[in-house]
Amino acid sequence: MKIAVISCIHGNYEALTTVLKDIDSQNVDQIYCLGDLVGYGPYPNEVVTLVRSLDIPTVQGCWDEDIVDGLNACECSYPSLLAEKRGKVAHQWTDQEIHPETRAYLAQLPKVLKQDQLAFTHGSPQSQHEYLLPELDGFLALERVLSTGADILFCGHTHVPYVRTLKQHSLTFSVRTNSGKAIAPEQEFTAPVKRIVNAGSVGEPRHGRPNATYVIYDGDREQVTLQEVEYDYHKTCTAIVEKGLPPIFAWRLAQGMEFAERADDPSHLCERGV
Repeated sequence: MKIAVISCIHGNYEALTTVLKDIDSQNVDQIYCLGDLVGYGPYPNEVVTLVRSLDIPTVQGCWDEDIVDGLNACECSYPSLLAEKRGKVAHQWTDQEIHPETRAYLAQLPKVLKQDQLAFTHGSPQSQHEYLLPELDGFLALERVLSTGADILFCGHTHVPYVRTLKQHSLTFSVRTNSGKAIAPEQEFTAPVKRIVNAGSVGEPRHGRPNATYVIYDGDREQVTLQEVEYDYHKTCTAIVEKGLPPIFAWRLAQGMEFAERADDPSHLCERGV
């Protein structure tokens, strides 16, 4: 089975339609979406309508959750006061813009999807807000994959695509008293090779270029390909300004980079569960 995985569209209709055209040329069997359909971008309703019309299996992102439940950001979301201030402006604008049917659709999205040995989530299986950064401790990263029961965990949220292979891990457990006497039989646990695949972002890339990114996974070949697609980001930048969103969002989109908005502590884990 050959699939495409998209994530973090953020109301960027121009980027989404261009990526979908590119996916059409890849002859995939299924498209999955890792959430954050809304937020920052000028076309949240149009993006949701298009994803729904194509019946794309989709999980709920942190922005989707916050638009449904009210701003509910945790400490993972805004690593700086400036980022928090801009995020609240974007949330207020999006909250006023979206239609009731858009909100209802976002509300019913699952946190995790599973297809055979593949799992799909936005941030991590623990929380939509948690960042699985590529530098995250290997055993913590492995735990996140094992919690899904899958071999490959597809995620987004960081807006920077990567493939991380967790090679075979072996752990031996034993429990002893102060006298050195074993009180439980020794156990050995061996985890097979697991992978974390981050799809990057369709509509808000932060990998240093304005191009949209997504992932192609060929199950027969067990091959992951990170795709990068050029699109007319000037249209989206113009719409951001014309619709009254902060111009800094247009500048950031044109640069393809974050501006003090990356949670860059790889040891940080979200304290909230899904």
